[in-house]
Amino acid sequence: MKKSTTQQLDKLDRQLESMLSELSSYSEAQLNQKPAPSAWSAMQVMHHMLLAEQLSLAYVQKKLSFNPTLKNAGITGAWHVFLLWTFIYAPFKFKAPANVSDEKLPTHSTLQETAQIWKNNRREMREYLGTLPDGIFQKLIYRHPFAGLLSLNAMLLFFEWHFLRHQKQIHRTVILMKNEE
Repeated sequence: MKKSTTQQLDKLDRQLESMLSELSSYSEAQLNQKPAPSAWSAMQVMHHMLLAEQLSLAYVQKKLSFNPTLKNAGITGAWHVFLLWTFIYAPFKFKAPANVSDEKLPTHSTLQETAQIWKNNRREMREYLGTLPDGIFQKLIYRHPFAGLLSLNAMLLFFEWHFLRHQKQIHRTVILMKNEE
């Protein structure tokens, strides 16, 4: 695996560890309380994030199991990364895809269990990506529901940007829940 990919994975892991450390100071009740009936609790946001990563990796594994003919990312990939960035950093909300939306999120979970699942997913992702040839990271493999086909490098960027967007949401939610007590 290229050094840049390892560095991106390390960055994702550091972000996760930092967020988990911050959230450890909140009670289970605060982490599981919804700020509004139609909103997600901090724990539900975390499950949305980890499901997005887990299902993305499963998609890539399944797609590569068929030994498909893949196109280089090139200009198309760059355009899709721009669309992804625009989507992630837009100042308004989007409805989550069905496979990572309300119905798939637990009503209650613990930080410890969720952290363990997420760390296991990250370890499995690192191990799997480590088995792939370097050249495949610049191929259009991963299909994002809104941005379209992305390379594996762009998928890792999506994970980072998605994490940062929802980390802000989690922070707002736990602060609100703490202030309501």
